[in-house]
Amino acid sequence: MAEPSKANVDKMWAYARKYAEKSGTSLHPDVSVTEAVVQGLAKHIEEVGRPLCPCNFYPDPKAEAKLRRWICACDEMQKWKYCHCLLFVTPDGLPITEYLPEDHEGRHAYGVVTDPQPDKGRATAKVLERQAAEAEGEK
Repeated sequence: MAEPSKANVDKMWAYARKYAEKSGTSLHPDVSVTEAVVQGLAKHIEEVGRPLCPCNFYPDPKAEAKLRRWICACDEMQKWKYCHCLLFVTPDGLPITEYLPEDHEGRHAYGVVTDPQPDKGRATAKVLERQAAEAEGEK
């Protein structure tokens, strides 16, 4: 496939910047890493209509897009603030791993990397925590 359109690349750059701010993360300090991920996201918009994570292999990208779990910001980012693509990272370029389960590959690869802005991000995790607290209160 040809290079993604400038419009989709620009759209994904704007999204990445906005989401980094919203989630309390930084874009990777090596702009070539960010550029590669942004290009991949833009390419998937053109191929499957959604910014599917470009760092995974999908036998059927269209089917995967329907499942939504790897659409940026993926489930891992929403729940654990962990970006295996290294798009959303600490200012040093490391993925945040402190919220990951201990047996997660990210913990094995990077050790525990603390969240520099724990008050931001993890939208899904916060909803799940609130629901668990409410359910516990009903008992």
